[in-house]
Amino acid sequence: MIKYALSCDHDHAFEGWFGSSSDYDDQAARGLVDCPVCGSKAVRKQIMSPSVVGTKARKAAPEPSAQMREMMKTALGEMRRQVEDNFDYVGDRFAREARDIHDGKSEDRGIYGEASPTEVKALVEDGIRIAPLPPAAPKKSEVN
Repeated sequence: MIKYALSCDHDHAFEGWFGSSSDYDDQAARGLVDCPVCGSKAVRKQIMSPSVVGTKARKAAPEPSAQMREMMKTALGEMRRQVEDNFDYVGDRFAREARDIHDGKSEDRGIYGEASPTEVKALVEDGIRIAPLPPAAPKKSEVN
């Protein structure tokens, strides 16, 4: 695709997208390019700078500070504790139970458990609201 800056004989400026330069030339010659403001078919290309993708170096996002990482870890851990303390663990029956709650076949309550990527996709596609639970932090005895 190529984008052109265009204007009509009434100096209305607008953009047009074409499959190629020759597509623009062909459509303009057949009178198919017109001004969206006034309908004039007297349209011409304007001078414009090229739009080149990927040539500018981007700075990497700064790493979060140690304090910020610790705050995030604490907040995610607290969120997980709240879920574990207040929701019912249903294990690998999560997808079935979430669907039953959504359909009114089971008691409306908070649940958590495991689901495969296929099950998660099906729940989301069916409009069943779910969210991933942050992983539990490893116990100190499990680290190295």
